[in-house]
Amino acid sequence: MPNTPTSSAHLLTLLQLADSALPTGAFSHSFGLESYLEAGQVSDEESFQQWLKHFLAQSLVFTDGLVVRLAYEAVEMEEVFYLDQLSNASALPRELREAAVKIGARMLSVAQMVFSNPELEQYSQAVASGRCFGHPGIGFALAAKSAGATLADVLGSYLFSTLTSLTQNAIRAIPLGQNAGQRVLAAMHGPVAQAVETIFTLDLKDVGAAAPGLEIAQMRHEHQRARMFMS
Repeated sequence: MPNTPTSSAHLLTLLQLADSALPTGAFSHSFGLESYLEAGQVSDEESFQQWLKHFLAQSLVFTDGLVVRLAYEAVEMEEVFYLDQLSNASALPRELREAAVKIGARMLSVAQMVFSNPELEQYSQAVASGRCFGHPGIGFALAAKSAGATLADVLGSYLFSTLTSLTQNAIRAIPLGQNAGQRVLAAMHGPVAQAVETIFTLDLKDVGAAAPGLEIAQMRHEHQRARMFMS
């Protein structure tokens, strides 16, 4: 008789939190991608895949990815509150800060409604009081940890979810075909696994250490004359 897992609750929680159908508003944000489209530096499947790899390794790892890990590992809520404030202060582009707050508010609202736990409640209260800004990675981490998901799985799910949202946006904006989008995502499996390993080697001082070129592109975006995305 085959072995049957006793519970898949943590897996189902991750699948729901990482689903592109989760109403966080991420589809409205390109996180600087649109600046590269405007400049003609990203124009097809190959150039988008290269951009996505660079975004993952040189930005996402040091921003949201590391925030997810540190929030998951936090012992006291004061550590979570400080992490929220640090991540907001270290995000130099204005649109990036605003995107984190907007997506974070929606992530926290959904997570608290569906996966309510004391940590999410305390964090939600801190955001409501103005003590914290709200960060999607923190809400994701607190909900997934409560469900019993391992840190490695939480990190991989969050990173891949972000890349999926960006790929869906690229399909609309470049445009790419749906099949091309799936090829790009399949090619990101290895880089995501490597990114998770890298995140485990970092610490608090590395939060926000993103590549300057990506940050400059994110800053330029707000000055573009025609835009599909909010960031």
